Amino acid sequence: MKSVQALGERLIGNLEKVIVGKRTTLERVVIALLCEGHVLIEDVPGVGKTMLARSLARSLACTFRRIQFTPDMLPSDVTGVSIYNPATQTFEFRPGPILGQIILADEINRATPKTQAALLEAMEERQVTVDGVTHILPRPFMVLATQNPIEYEGTFPLPEAQLDRFLLRLRLGYPSLNEEMRILEEQQVRHPLEALQPVATAEEVLQAVAEVRRVYVAPTIRRYIVELVRRTRESPEVALGASPRGSLGLFRTAQACAALQGRDYVLPDDVKAMAVPVLGHRLLVSPAARLREVNPNRIVDEMVRAQPAPAGDFAAAVTERIQSD
Repeated sequence: MKSVQALGERLIGNLEKVIVGKRTTLERVVIALLCEGHVLIEDVPGVGKTMLARSLARSLACTFRRIQFTPDMLPSDVTGVSIYNPATQTFEFRPGPILGQIILADEINRATPKTQAALLEAMEERQVTVDGVTHILPRPFMVLATQNPIEYEGTFPLPEAQLDRFLLRLRLGYPSLNEEMRILEEQQVRHPLEALQPVATAEEVLQAVAEVRRVYVAPTIRRYIVELVRRTRESPEVALGASPRGSLGLFRTAQACAALQGRDYVLPDDVKAMAVPVLGHRLLVSPAARLREVNPNRIVDEMVRAQPAPAGDFAAAVTERIQSD
């Protein structure tokens, strides 16, 4: 897994040239990339959500598309449309901005539910269907969506089916005093994004994705993941718990978390580290808990603390498995 670890360090180091002081968030974005998942960035304006998406695309030399969602946007504005060409007497497909590699879905909750639904097929199946014709999306393909959590006028909250398509929900947060002073200093003459150079290729990312899938997850840790997700469905504070997609997301992100640390096996700590960003946004809090302003992230965190973690020599288990094969 040294090649995956080296790729992750290059990407994170390059992103830190633009996004200051947010290494944990950057690590999780790279984890989502290695899992071929999508990220919902929920934070206030001006903290660098758009710059993060642009920096990632430039670091990978991938095509970048930005979709600025508005209430009057139509699904065809996202997926594309077939236009009749009189010269050839045929319909020609004009691709929409979703047919890229790194997609910034800016202020996604400003779009109507009909337009939001246009993303579902692309995010889950990596394809779009227009007028009965299916168009395969390029790889790697990743949607980074943003929304403002404190602005509600003129917005349409994302339904559970849409939220469930996002592998992770992240927040950047405000920088510290020293970090904000560093931002002022670095952007005095020009923005660091202008000088950012690619440090990896799409082919390297796809190779790393395949490597991550081979990270060993012991049966006891698999059971730990499933039991943790099942607890979200049994809590009296939760009206709707995480689906099996949540279990698979926690499984995949734990593999990527281990690979970024150079390990070819998953530890319980990898699962614990990814539980809140993977499961928090998948929970629908019960009305009674909502009145008490219970935070779903806190519910997941308490469940992780309460669930006994498996013990054992997981590195030795990998060796035994290789020898038996």
